[in-house]
Amino acid sequence: MPRPRSTVPSSTPPVLSGEAGTFTGPVRLGPGAKAALTPAAVKVQAGFWSTRREVNASTSLPQGPQLLESAGNLHNLRLAAGTAEGEFRGAYPFVDTDVYKWLEAASWQLAQGSSAALEADVERIVALVADAQQPDGYLNTWFQLVKGGERYKDLRWGHELYCAGHLIQAAVAHHRATGRTQLLDVARKFADHIDSVFGLPGSGKPIDGIDGHPEVETALVELYRETGECRYLELAGYFVDRFGHGLLGGEAYCQDRVPVREADTVEGHAVRQLYLLAAAADLAAETGDAELRVAGERLWRAMTATKTHLTGGLGAHHDEEDFGDPYELPNERAYCETCAAIASVQWSWRMALLTGEARYSDLIERTLYNGFLAGVSLDGERWLYVNPLQVRDGHTDPGGDQSARRTRWFRCACCPPNVMRLLASLEHYLSSGDELGLQIHQFVTGRYSYGAMSVRAETDYPWQGTVAFTVEETPEQPWTLSLRVPQWCREFRVRVGELSYDQTDAPVSDGWLRLERTWTPGDRVVLELALAPRLTAADPRVDAVRGCVAIERGPLVYCLEQVDNPGGGLDDIVLDPARPLAVTHRPDLLGGVTTVVASGHRRRIPDAGWWPYTCADREAPEPDGDAVEFTAIPYYAWANRQDGSMRVWLPTS
Repeated sequence: MPRPRSTVPSSTPPVLSGEAGTFTGPVRLGPGAKAALTPAAVKVQAGFWSTRREVNASTSLPQGPQLLESAGNLHNLRLAAGTAEGEFRGAYPFVDTDVYKWLEAASWQLAQGSSAALEADVERIVALVADAQQPDGYLNTWFQLVKGGERYKDLRWGHELYCAGHLIQAAVAHHRATGRTQLLDVARKFADHIDSVFGLPGSGKPIDGIDGHPEVETALVELYRETGECRYLELAGYFVDRFGHGLLGGEAYCQDRVPVREADTVEGHAVRQLYLLAAAADLAAETGDAELRVAGERLWRAMTATKTHLTGGLGAHHDEEDFGDPYELPNERAYCETCAAIASVQWSWRMALLTGEARYSDLIERTLYNGFLAGVSLDGERWLYVNPLQVRDGHTDPGGDQSARRTRWFRCACCPPNVMRLLASLEHYLSSGDELGLQIHQFVTGRYSYGAMSVRAETDYPWQGTVAFTVEETPEQPWTLSLRVPQWCREFRVRVGELSYDQTDAPVSDGWLRLERTWTPGDRVVLELALAPRLTAADPRVDAVRGCVAIERGPLVYCLEQVDNPGGGLDDIVLDPARPLAVTHRPDLLGGVTTVVASGHRRRIPDAGWWPYTCADREAPEPDGDAVEFTAIPYYAWANRQDGSMRVWLPTS
């Protein structure tokens, strides 16, 4: 029998006034939420992420409408609205989502400052979306134009609810950023239509079904938070709990093999799994569903312990874009889709808010600086769909969406606008507050605020490990400033006024350095994180990297790129772990990066003739080959210059 839905709040929270600027982040907890933490306001003002966000605002986002025009996405909406002639353009039934993700990204950007050109593009496309909607609320150009209006007959591959989810999220962002209701009205009308169609047997609704690509679930929770309409929260709970009951054939690929509440590991298509789990975390936060919370904690631990690459990337297989088996973490064939990194950040942030635990933000940091940021070029114009950890010498690129070379756009263009929306809303994922005080999850130069508390931070993180905080506003009562001590950090020092602590005596628990006192404006806290470069080894069950190490410094994973290491390829390099690692900051390189120089040798490989194998019982030869120093760059910055080989993991023998 179907499991009963999570308990929803008995009283409906008030509908919001829709004033622009009241809240401009992707997750707004309801008034009765059972989460430990609440997102706080952050303004990034300078430094690393300010630069990346400025490129997103000045280059990536403005080119979106033209790219959506040339790819046919906007043409399809005009066809559906009856204002254009021609044929549907695009290879997939979910091309509408590229428009919706761009609208969401652009809306978050508008919330941070006016841009007449961007605002005009947004309102023009919002109007186009509204015109394309059918009278009963349904909207999907593929099914309206290609399938003759046939609906919900192919839930396995049709992605109708997936498209609806991204429309809803765009509408919530647009409403929060501008206060305007046109797109929110479209989303509510579509959500009401879905609610009239989908439900449990005996509910009087015609379809008991789920979408092969989760997304609508977390969108419905956010629509509930935006409107106070409990039906949307109930509908999200229905969808989450119907996965794993064979409605899509029982395949792990689409999370239909085991119900979320019973699963013991993540499996199947990585992005779909993570979107579903983000929704489960949202439901746990809003309803207090302890079983969903425990399931989320269990599945997150299984994912991080056995199925996560060093970069935070997720997805072992190109085939079906899925997780693979425990410890199956290949290098050159790693999929690590950019969208999976984004979904990981979204889920981990919801788990951080739900539980208050710092480990979720540890993974967010790793993913943001590595697995996510590699997905967009430094100039903001080219993209990676997949993010391998190695490109071999002599690699022949297949091109297309699975290319190891940056691409202007994709046939399946889910990743570029997804990157845009995360960068545009990044401030939302940096800090939180609770009844005890303010928590700093990620370190940026800027202002962190929650209630009557605000602090200003100055830092050159991740290149330098010093973060200086100055209290700007404070209540008269004591409160706690909590700083996340990163999981990778082994040595640190913190100075609070005349007091000084290090890792041996600082008040740290569960990854949080908690500083409680009665603060006054002007009080300073200086956190110093040791950023010495380090060599990292993997669990011995990760066969792909046994006998190898990787270079890390602070939150950054490093890689070798052929352009920095002339004189041969990268596949014959052997690192000497006994030799020291040297650090040099290069303001002239890749927009300004800190490089790490390591030592080793190049293997001297004899000509083996036509057969590449030898007898294993021979005595192993002494290491030989020419001594060499090689330069490693941050992984996020690879593939921004000439083509060539790349590798993260380096053999030591």
